[in-house]
Parts: sequence; structure tokens; C-alpha cells
Amino acid sequence: MDSTTEVASSHQSQKSIAAVPTTKGASFWLSYAAILVATLLSALDLTGVSTALPTITADLDGAENFVWVGSAYALSSTAILPLSGGLANIFGRRPVMLACVTFFAIGSALAGAAQNMNMLIAARAIQGIGGGGILNLTEIIVADLVPLAERGLYQGIVGLVWAFASGIGPPVGGALAQKASWRWLFYLNLPLSGLAFILVAVFLKVRTPEGSIVEKLKRVDWYGNLIVIAGTTLAVTGLTFAGVRFPWDSVQVLAPLIIGLALIAAFIVYEAKVPQEPTIPWEVISARTALSGYISTFTHGLVSIAIVYYLPVYFQASLGAGPIRSGVDMFPTALVISPFAVLAGVSTQVFGKYRPANVVGWVLLTVGVGVLSLLKADSSTGQWVGYQIIAAAGQGMLYTAAVFPVLAPQPVEHTASALAFFAFVRSFAQTWGITLASTVLQNELKRKLPADFLSAFPDGLEIAYAAIPAIRSLQEPLRTEVRVAFADSMSIVWKTMIGISGLGLLSLLFLQEIKMVSHTDATYGLTEGPRSVQSELEKQEGNGAPVSEL
Repeated sequence: MDSTTEVASSHQSQKSIAAVPTTKGASFWLSYAAILVATLLSALDLTGVSTALPTITADLDGAENFVWVGSAYALSSTAILPLSGGLANIFGRRPVMLACVTFFAIGSALAGAAQNMNMLIAARAIQGIGGGGILNLTEIIVADLVPLAERGLYQGIVGLVWAFASGIGPPVGGALAQKASWRWLFYLNLPLSGLAFILVAVFLKVRTPEGSIVEKLKRVDWYGNLIVIAGTTLAVTGLTFAGVRFPWDSVQVLAPLIIGLALIAAFIVYEAKVPQEPTIPWEVISARTALSGYISTFTHGLVSIAIVYYLPVYFQASLGAGPIRSGVDMFPTALVISPFAVLAGVSTQVFGKYRPANVVGWVLLTVGVGVLSLLKADSSTGQWVGYQIIAAAGQGMLYTAAVFPVLAPQPVEHTASALAFFAFVRSFAQTWGITLASTVLQNELKRKLPADFLSAFPDGLEIAYAAIPAIRSLQEPLRTEVRVAFADSMSIVWKTMIGISGLGLLSLLFLQEIKMVSHTDATYGLTEGPRSVQSELEKQEGNGAPVSEL
């Protein structure tokens, strides 16, 4: 679809639907509060685990399988995203959100009780089903409640909650790992899950499509979802093995990765041919501006998760910080991401344009990872704080800004599908980000660490997380040599992220400004609102009133 057709079809879709006013009474704010708590729940867990990983790995003696603690969560949360969007369209938003919170709670309980690494990995997979669905449904429900043209502030607040959780997650995880038990990192999810479940069940008063369970099950695109789940599972498995357990050019990595990517491509082709209710309609991904948004989302997800996961490695390995202190050292990122996420949303809403926020965000993030590559083992506090601020400003803006070009070309009835694919791209990118950063760091540490220290870690181990607990007990000058090697290796990780950020900058070339709609799809809106856009049209026409156009 070329840019002219894209803009024309978007405007045609906008003109064919009456502008249905959105009510923001008590029901709206209670519903909005419910999804914010659900967002906090998922984000706290995702960001808190990173600083506790070295302690968890040592406690469960799981250095060989440690990478699966993150990958199992990423795999299940990514694979479930297209299905969760399709189920939300067919069964309604609230029952799917409640199911996701339940999965998350069960996974958290099992993770807290894990007696070995295999049990923890299985629990994280269950958690991922819930966590991925929660984040996806949050975006979809916000879109149901607030028109795209008015969504900047509300999207910014969601970003603010996510950023707040990103900020307190690492120190909470570090504190529990160091002072109490890492198990409480998972057990604390249980009261939060209970609160989120009650708020969603009681206050999220949004419409549910009519029809029996059997009728709805028949509408689900089972074949399409089976293809994408199989493809995602294979691709993430290949990525998890890559660079640490097996070389990138090994059959154990290439076979699942290539087959998985081929299946994901087959899923996209299959969805374009599905005659009825595809999970991801072809129109959702074919528009030029939407494609730009997906590329930006993938790149941002990859770079951002690398920062969240591996900046604490620098603090613990090179600066000698403990788990708690490394979480505190991440405060500059958390404190800056939040206001810039809101700033991007508010500026988009005020000016009615999303391109400036995306441009500024990518410039800041690219410069930010560039200056992070300058950090050394003896860098001053001013340096690692200041460099974080630049990168975090770009991260924060793009958390909010990237979704607007994805949705602007779409008719409102495709919002859930577009957001499901948006979340899938972001989550899949995070898997790539963790894997690429891990591979680069692993290879550089093998080259730079002193041989007598390196010999303590056999092949197949993630050197970074296995080595960190041992650094403090080393004698000088070996301890300084190891810390310098870590800092130099992390510099290469950030330089790799500079190149990847360049792809985000290039995506701006395809980004067009398209007028954002000022109505929602009332089919899934608040129960006290109008029943549907179509019924509102008929009501206006029946009264002889002119149909309002955008």
C-alpha cells in the first residue's frame, strides 16, 4: 500500500463513522485504575527479576540453565500475544484480562516455591502467559476507552506506571535477594494479583460480545495461532541457545531459529488469506506508516531491554555494587523515563502530531547508548548518572510515541489486532535484545578476562552472572583486572546497540503524519456508553440530524 492510498483509506474510514463522544465519569476512571494496577503487576516482575538473577542462579545451582529464567517468560508471553488479542475480540476484554491475571498469579506462586531451576523455568513460562496477556490487554482496553487523538496523556500515564515499576523493580528485587529471600520477589505478586483481579472484576465495566461459548470458540483462528506459537517457540529456543550454550553457526541454533522465523513469516501470509476473522488482518501490517511503527517498536524493544538487563551487570561487576545498590544506581533511568513518557504522550495529544516525539526519542536513545559505551571501571558518578539520563529520555519518549504510527492508519475495528501485533513485535524484540547483548558480552568476556579467572567457568555457562558473586572475594590486582574486563566488554555491547538504534532512525524515513481518529469502537466500550458506532449513526440519521464527520 503506498502512502497516498494509506492516507486516503484512513480518512475514508474516519469519515464513514460518526464521532462518538467518550465519557470520562467514575466508571471510566475506575476502569482505567484497574488496568494501571494490572500494568504495575506485570512490569514489577519483569524488571525486578534482572537484579536478583545472580542470587537465584547461585541458590538453585542453575548457571547452566539460568538464561531460561528470562527466556521461558519471554517465549510464552510473546507466543500468546496474537491469540490474546483475538480472544479479546471474540470473548471480550474483561474475561481475557481476568484469565491472564490468574495465570500470572499461579506462575508467581510456583516460581516462589521452586526447588530447582527446572521448576522455576516452568513457573516463569506460566507467568509469561499471564504477563504478556496483561500488557496486551492493557493497551487494548485503553484504546477502547480513549480515542487515539485524545490518548496521548492516558498512554503517557500507562508509560509512567511502567517506568515507575521499572525504577522500583530492580532495587526491590536486589533488596529481597540480598536481605531476605529472592522467593519473596514472586510471592509479593500474589497480593498484587488479588488486587488487580478484584479491580478488573468489579470496576472494568466494558461490553462483552454476545454469543455462546461454542459459537465464540468456532470463531477463533486456531490454525493461525498454532503456526505463530510454534514459530515463536522455535525461534526463541534458537535465540536462547545462541552464543552461550552453542555457537551461532551450530545446528542447535540455526535449525530452530530458521524454521521458527519461516513459520512466523508463514503466519503473516496465512493471515492474509484467512477469509473470516484472521487474528492479524493484512491491513494491520501493510500500511507504510504502520510498518515504520513496527520497525521502530522492534528496535526500541531490543535496545531498551538490553539496557534494563545489562546496565546492572556493569554496576555489579565493574563498580562493585551489590544487588540493592545496583538497583538504586538505576534510579536515574527510572526517574527520567517516567516524565519523558508522559511528555511524549502529552505533546502528541496537544499538537496532534506523533512524528516529532518519535524523532526526538530516537535521537536521544541513539546518543544515549553511544555515551554509555564510554563508561569505564573507574567512571565517576556524574558520568554514569548523566549518560543514563540521556538514554532514559529517549527510552521514555519511545515507550509512548511508537504506538501512534501503528494505530493512525487503522480503522478502529482493527485496533485490538494492531495492538496485539504491536505487543508481539515488542516482546519478540526483547528476546533478541537479551540474546544479542548476552552473546556479545559472553564473547568479549572470553577474550578479555584473565585466563586464570576464566578457567573457573566451563563452556555453556553465562559467564557474567556466574562470575559476579565471585568478584568481591578476588585479591588485587586480579579483582581490578576483572572489573576492567567487564567494563570494556560492556562497552562493546553498547556500541552494538548504537548500530541497532540506527535502524530505528531509518524507520523515521517511512513515517508519515496521519490524522488521528477522535472516536473509539463502542462495541467494546464502557457499558454506560452508546451501544455501537453503527447504532449511533442510525440514531443520528433517524432524527434527521447530519452525521458528524472527522
